[in-house]
Amino acid sequence: MSASAAATVADMLPRMAASQPDATAIYFPTKRRDANGLLEYVQVSYRELDERSDRIAAGLHAVGIARGDRAALMVKPSPELFALTFAMFKAGVVPVMIDPGLGLRGLASCLANAKPSAFIGIPLAHAARIALGWGRETVNRWVWVGGWFGGLGSGGHTLAQVESLGAARLRAGHPLGSTGPDEIAAVLFTSGSTGPPKGVVYRHRTFVAQVESIRAMFGIEPGEIDLPTFPLFALFDPALGMTTVLPDMDSSKPAKVDPQAIIEPIQRFGVTTMFGSPALLNTVGRHGERERVRLPSLRRVIAAGAPLPAQTIGRWHGMLGPDADLFPPYGATESLPVACMPCREILADTWAWTEQGAGVCVGSPVPSIEVRIIEITDDPIPSWRDELVLPDGEVGEIAVRGPMVTDAYFNDVANTDRAKILDGEQIWHRMGDVGWRDEHGRIWFCGRKSHRVVISDGPTMFTVSSEKVFDAHPDVYRSALVGPRQGPSLCVELEPGCARAWSSIVSELRELAERTPETEGARGLGGASLAGIQHYLRYDQRGGFPVDIRHNAKIGRERLRAWAEEQLA
Repeated sequence: MSASAAATVADMLPRMAASQPDATAIYFPTKRRDANGLLEYVQVSYRELDERSDRIAAGLHAVGIARGDRAALMVKPSPELFALTFAMFKAGVVPVMIDPGLGLRGLASCLANAKPSAFIGIPLAHAARIALGWGRETVNRWVWVGGWFGGLGSGGHTLAQVESLGAARLRAGHPLGSTGPDEIAAVLFTSGSTGPPKGVVYRHRTFVAQVESIRAMFGIEPGEIDLPTFPLFALFDPALGMTTVLPDMDSSKPAKVDPQAIIEPIQRFGVTTMFGSPALLNTVGRHGERERVRLPSLRRVIAAGAPLPAQTIGRWHGMLGPDADLFPPYGATESLPVACMPCREILADTWAWTEQGAGVCVGSPVPSIEVRIIEITDDPIPSWRDELVLPDGEVGEIAVRGPMVTDAYFNDVANTDRAKILDGEQIWHRMGDVGWRDEHGRIWFCGRKSHRVVISDGPTMFTVSSEKVFDAHPDVYRSALVGPRQGPSLCVELEPGCARAWSSIVSELRELAERTPETEGARGLGGASLAGIQHYLRYDQRGGFPVDIRHNAKIGRERLRAWAEEQLA
């Protein structure tokens, strides 16, 4: 069933349930194992998911959570999360989704910004809400999901009560109503890896455009089986007609996943699609290479959060069949997808240039997305001007427009002004990334704009295009260019078990810097010379580089810069 047949994301689940009612929508792992030691799963069909979400949607209205109300949603990956999310879409209630890994202070800040009038969560989330006063000024309705609590008080209901009230309401003939494509569908908070988390406003038409683009880009068909290791991506599955196999893992710690928790369900259920962060893929890939694991059912592995290292790509190619591949779509919470290029093509056609300073090629823009490279500035750009656009081959900020591009941050005029450019009735989103376009129309990613290292008497240095030159060294796991007061510095995390002398490795890294050509192959360096890096620092802290809480893959450069300053002092 084509996503284009749906006007809103609320329409998608009912359409899929009508076309494949008895197909399994979700396999959810329990903590029980059968006589053979295999994990037992709860199974939910499309009909069951659709009907339950109808009852919950009607029940939300019955308990006073109305169309247009914002409701914080803090529920772990589960059948309840799927049923609640689609129920809220159907009811016109706006889910506010925040990563629990942001910590108590981050969660409090996001909730204060979103000003929800309802709170739907597991017992632990409610305990924090009560103890810490989350939403005290605005929340007047709450729903308890799972567990037991004897003190719901005025305005509170269990999910079972909501569902029961909704069933009665539907039997009495109360309609759910309809949702329009321009209505707000959700507020999704960014990971906060480059500043405070921002609430991205998603309209129903944005979700529909995303689903349509993802389906077309990867050739996904109803009936396929997905293993999503990131909860928000899992919510696309019912709209795509896929069966979701939820892995038995802590989704907030993908780097620490037990590889068997990923490999076993892939092999057992014949999973065709998997979504994972580079950190998770690194952990599973190292195990798979060591144990000679094969995953012939997988057709595609979708990776997001940070550029994939060549070593990780190679390890996964060793596990996949010859016609399968990894796909690292380029995009952001504010606009996804923007571009994509299969990894076999990346390694064959562009990776040699990446290791010479070109940056990482993310491919050509997907259909319906326009991409321009514009001059770099930290100031707001109120309106679009063609003079902003740089020629092909020059590094600038990446700007995009199209149906998948969101138009605002919720209750945040300052960040909206910094990120959006008005162009008549359309909006360009500034990705906050720097890159360039080649003669084939492909986009090359060179790093975050806020991470660029500005040198007073020389060209600006860009992080990713610089780091990939050093990441090619066999003893380097990953590197990070930072700009402390003492001058451009490269922080280096070595491969596990590396016993070589650091002084020898530094000499070889300096040689790499000296011989990196300032030619077209190094266009991602923007004319800067890697010889300008003044300090090489080995980072051997337990756990490796500080990383983001969502994907465990985006390097926490602000913390690294502070660490570098301490070391150099």
